[in-house]
Amino acid sequence: MESFKSQLRQVLRRLWRARMFTCITLITLAVGVGANTAVFSVLQGVLLKPLPYPHPDELVGLWHTAPGLGLNEVNMAPSNYFIYREQNRSFQDMGVYQGDAVNVTGVAEPEHVQALDVTEGVLPVLGVSPMLGRWFNSTDTTPKSPDTVLMTYGYWQRRFGGDRSIVGRTITVDGKPRQIIGVMPKQFQFLDWETPALILPIQFERNKTTLGQFSYEGIARLKPGMRLKEANSDMARMIPTVWDSFPSPPGFSINLFKKAQLTPNVRPLMQDVVGDVGKLLWILMGSIGMVLLIACANAANLLLVRAEGRQQEFAIRSALGASRRRIGGELLLESLVIGLCGGALGLALAYGALRLLVALAPAGLPRVDEIGINVSVLAFTLIASLLASLLSGMIPVLRYAGARLGSGLREGGRGLSEGKERHRTRNTLVVVQVGLAFVLLICSGLMIRTFRALMHVNPGFADPNTVQTLRLMIPEAEVKDDEKVVRMQEEIMHKIAAIQGVSSVSLANSVPMDGGQWADPVFAQDHSYAEGEMPPLRRFKFVAPGMFQTLGLPLVAGRDYTWTDIYDRRPLAIVSENFAREYWGDPQNALGKQLRVSTKDDWREIVGVVGDVHDDGMNKDATKIAYWPIYVKNFESDMVHVNRWAVFAIRSQRAGSESLMKEVRQAVWSVDANLPLADVRTLGYFYTKSMARTSFTLVMLAIAGGMALLLGTVGLYGVIAYSVTQRTREIGIRIALGAQRNNITNMFVRQGLILAGVGVACGLVVALGVARLLASLLFHVTPVDPVTYGAVCLGLAMAAALASYLPSRRTAAVDPVEALRSE
Repeated sequence: MESFKSQLRQVLRRLWRARMFTCITLITLAVGVGANTAVFSVLQGVLLKPLPYPHPDELVGLWHTAPGLGLNEVNMAPSNYFIYREQNRSFQDMGVYQGDAVNVTGVAEPEHVQALDVTEGVLPVLGVSPMLGRWFNSTDTTPKSPDTVLMTYGYWQRRFGGDRSIVGRTITVDGKPRQIIGVMPKQFQFLDWETPALILPIQFERNKTTLGQFSYEGIARLKPGMRLKEANSDMARMIPTVWDSFPSPPGFSINLFKKAQLTPNVRPLMQDVVGDVGKLLWILMGSIGMVLLIACANAANLLLVRAEGRQQEFAIRSALGASRRRIGGELLLESLVIGLCGGALGLALAYGALRLLVALAPAGLPRVDEIGINVSVLAFTLIASLLASLLSGMIPVLRYAGARLGSGLREGGRGLSEGKERHRTRNTLVVVQVGLAFVLLICSGLMIRTFRALMHVNPGFADPNTVQTLRLMIPEAEVKDDEKVVRMQEEIMHKIAAIQGVSSVSLANSVPMDGGQWADPVFAQDHSYAEGEMPPLRRFKFVAPGMFQTLGLPLVAGRDYTWTDIYDRRPLAIVSENFAREYWGDPQNALGKQLRVSTKDDWREIVGVVGDVHDDGMNKDATKIAYWPIYVKNFESDMVHVNRWAVFAIRSQRAGSESLMKEVRQAVWSVDANLPLADVRTLGYFYTKSMARTSFTLVMLAIAGGMALLLGTVGLYGVIAYSVTQRTREIGIRIALGAQRNNITNMFVRQGLILAGVGVACGLVVALGVARLLASLLFHVTPVDPVTYGAVCLGLAMAAALASYLPSRRTAAVDPVEALRSE
């Protein structure tokens, strides 16, 4: 122990005397370790940390696939829920749920809040008991039973001040009184959803249930020892029972459901929480890992140069009896001290970088609140620091604590120039740095090209930042008459249109890219279908007159709806241009054609064709959409269909301002004082959100690529600078013999370009493989995009030339007489 303490004091003393070397090496490793710690914190918080429920490994999400329809994800339907819950052999319990939003009135100002609808098994499956009151039971989920509600902790505190006597009281939700039966605990978090204010029971009527309505998400807890494969087999066994137990909806054949080839897809609940973000995070982790390797190579080069300068010291100590083990141990201890100190500094950098990462994180990144510095992150930082120490320190240890040590006195003469062998290790490290930097720059270049491609795609709508959107819900409990709902919505439109600065206003069930999705098969009258054949699914949107004008969607052919069409409930339809071209080739040919959804529906005449919209985001192809009137009859077996949930779109230069929203609220409340506004956002918000993941990946890879380029350039600069210093005598001789200084400078620049070229060649092989992992994130760019590869090669060549030229300029100051005399 005393010997170790003595060695440590000597190491610290030497590092203190070489403060410039120590600072540069510390910062190099701190950047690499800190960047990796920050990204690992995100990875650990999002992917690796278990869900905050008892025995989270038992929790699964219940999904299906439908190969017959080309669908990879199909939710749960009420018919499936009944059979699975009653006849399964795999689950302790199960339930279904869906997101909701409700109006709460009678408590101060009307408020629109997020809600969660669940069947009785959902909360027990999660294993989180209410802190006050009870869970839902079978009575709560039975139709025509008293309406009940659960509150979450935050809403209970905010709205009722934490009043513990709240259980048993009633609140008015969507115009109906509901009894409060419990309050969930403070730590309750439902998956990765925004914490809802209220939890409501779903009341399915079994005797009125038909097949279809796959709009609910399923959750279950596996029985002990049950595996996913067995659970999937169990659900597959029950699917034919579902078909036999419930009737088809009016107008739909049972063969339509059977030909969809519904197949179970039970998967870990964690997958439902994190979605497909895992691949993105692992790519970023791998990219930042390359930065750490480059930093280690840079630090190894610095340590190697430092060790080379101490050869005579090592030789003398060896001659005096110091063992190779002791000398190697001191070199490794020096590397460990630098690595651990760099890790500590990197941890501080990571703490600040995490704030930036969370701020830049794409909208919808799951479990953001769980990202932070914890024990696992600290352990990772320690391991990364030790790994960096070993990677950067072992090369000088192996090279100068081994068999060559005794030759240090013979090679240490000042008059000797370095041999080629001594250059080889440092050159190899530079090649590694350049190769890794090339890989990262290719990845960031591909993302830049993707982002540019997305920016040049026409989303289908115009000037999204000047379109204000908001949601309004008119509950059936407050307004029962369907036509009155539509007239109220029209009246609200006229009130908003009268506001100064509003150029147009309309409404629909959703606006582009807001995630509102309803898709069903659409039959065309002039197309023939085999018995039981399922036509293609198409996105449904319900629009009022003027919606296309407000959004800036061009009318390609025909006309828009009129309010006369709406109130007369005329059987009309409007389709997107790509929908029309798929069926009839030319948009003009679509006019007058007939569509319907089920065999019980009216045929609806196409009166208009509008431009295509990238409804699923800019990185997805334009969606084929059927636009129906907001008020229709005989639609999907409903006698009358009306959209009580409406999204109002307001085009105005004042969009996004509080002054506009204040006037809009007054306009709405002049029609009905019990209508709170919800989801107040501009269309630009959804447009930006659709590209958030691409821009986040771009920023992260650009940062990694920039760091790699900087470290690689610095490494190359260091090698050329050291080479110039060590070859001063050779340079003096060359100049004395008549060599031009420009030729000598070019010689060193050529050396740097050769090293960079070898690094690029090695990196090219790796980049071709790594870039393919990015394929799912690219848009209109191939993983072998020649423009990207060419630009990166050119950029690296320019950086290498500059990094080589700057230190080589010292040759201009070499005096041959002084150079020879100093030897």
